[in-house]
Amino acid sequence: MKNSIILFALAVILMPLTALAQSDIFSRYSDDSNVTYVSIKPKMFQMLAKMDINSDDAEAKEFMQMVNSITSFKTLATDDKAIAADVSKWVKSRSNVLEELMEVKDNGMIVKFFVKEGKDEDHVAELLMFVNGLDAVMNDADININGKKRSLQTVVVSFTGDINLNQISKLTKKFDLPGSDELEKKK
Repeated sequence: MKNSIILFALAVILMPLTALAQSDIFSRYSDDSNVTYVSIKPKMFQMLAKMDINSDDAEAKEFMQMVNSITSFKTLATDDKAIAADVSKWVKSRSNVLEELMEVKDNGMIVKFFVKEGKDEDHVAELLMFVNGLDAVMNDADININGKKRSLQTVVVSFTGDINLNQISKLTKKFDLPGSDELEKKK
């Protein structure tokens, strides 16, 4: 009985550490050859913030303001079904701390946008985009990465920082990107 109590106490103590180790899908697959991984570190954003734009172009200045508010950018893309399933499970587990902004389903492909609230209703601390089922719409695509034909199944993109939804909404409208109307409504 005493051993059972000690074992239970250890399990309860170690459970958060296990969850923490499994919590970041990006670090889990950053070195996997079946994944295309990109991570822009805070230092890069600090360097971009120091760039001096000598321009009267208001759009360029708005873009730089948005870039300056980002502290991290991570993305991974894969065509591996097992990794895609793990990414899907990770996104689903994150949905309890993120608010879903929109979902698009088209021809077997699913696109979801999530946010984590920031300092006020116009700012978010995290913007997460998840795309799954790309293989259904990319059958005829001829994508070569490092000389190897690749297809894509799943893509996940995460921005963190003090992200102003007003600036993102303007940029998405400017570039006619999907989700701009939903971001406009979120403001």
